[in-house]
Amino acid sequence: MAKKRVHVWISGRVQGVFFRAYTKDAALQFGVNGWVRNLPDGRVEAVFEGDEEAVDGVVQWCHKGSPLSRVDHVEVVEEPYQNEFTHFDIRHWR
Repeated sequence: MAKKRVHVWISGRVQGVFFRAYTKDAALQFGVNGWVRNLPDGRVEAVFEGDEEAVDGVVQWCHKGSPLSRVDHVEVVEEPYQNEFTHFDIRHWR
């Protein structure tokens, strides 16, 4: 199976609505590794790595988001697969 890595930025009402926790749950369900974090500008940023179909599935989930969220836009940038992660983390802006 082909491997894939994407970097995504989600905008809308995506902070304060458990978006990161639901994103982690979705990533675990799809078997995708990487991370997710809130940004100071109100967006959520994530990197997903794994099987191509699984990564596509979690990206599609991002268009819907958590139950209380409102997703206005999802920017997706495909990057070279790096096999960088062994699990999925919720990170914090530094």
